[in-house]
Amino acid sequence: MTTRPAATPTIPGASGPARAFSGSMFTKTLYDNRRIFTVWALATGVLAMMYGSFYPQITADSLANVPEAMRGFGFDDAADAAGYLQGAVFGLLVPLLATFYGTATGARMISADEESGYLDLLLAHPIGRTRLLLHRFAALAAGALAIAVLVLAAMLAIRSSAELDTISPANFTAQAVNLLLLTILFGALATGLGAATGKSRPTVFGITAGLGVAAYALNGFAPQIGADWLRQLTPYHYYIGGEPLKNGLHLGDATVLAAAAITLIAAGAWRLNRRDLGR
Repeated sequence: MTTRPAATPTIPGASGPARAFSGSMFTKTLYDNRRIFTVWALATGVLAMMYGSFYPQITADSLANVPEAMRGFGFDDAADAAGYLQGAVFGLLVPLLATFYGTATGARMISADEESGYLDLLLAHPIGRTRLLLHRFAALAAGALAIAVLVLAAMLAIRSSAELDTISPANFTAQAVNLLLLTILFGALATGLGAATGKSRPTVFGITAGLGVAAYALNGFAPQIGADWLRQLTPYHYYIGGEPLKNGLHLGDATVLAAAAITLIAAGAWRLNRRDLGR
């Protein structure tokens, strides 16, 4: 008598082409969110390229017209390529996009599944809560990596034509690394918050986005009120305060961002394993 081998359990929700990606929650999450990740990465890369290309058109008169209130957002030293990009691109546009990517995507990772009841179906299969959370978060981090890589590629592509060649490829890479870590941090905040509290996706998104905007504003306006030390309480200080476009990667700043993300995910996993998902 021959025994038929047991079928490999398929993660619920996989059908058609998705079945090939259902071997792990990580690959399934990547597949399910492939359009979202692609759109975020392309949009951020294209916008960074577009604003970076404006540098040759910047004049002394245009710099003099920058409002005083914007000086704290990286526009205090826009006389050279690194100063311009630190303000107009990596100090204003790109970090906000990174914040909202991490916030919106992180709010989907656990909160959306729990809100719809799909989380119970997932956990009925042989996948633990911590493993589920880490696989979901790893997929979010892969999307963040795609954003950082495309932004870096965009900057290197226009480096000569936009007269940005005073910035070395290594320094562009350092800024991309900090961008990656900032994006992952806000993804960790949203994912961990949803895992820890069981709040709905809109609630998690609203709380995380509100904290992100408040931290961004605090980092920008602190110099206006003579309280530069307040910047050290925000992740944006560690993202761009060390001026990686001029000084390269600062390991201390990168470590703070990475450690904060790890702490948030660890706290979310700890709480997820101890709370009643039925409530």
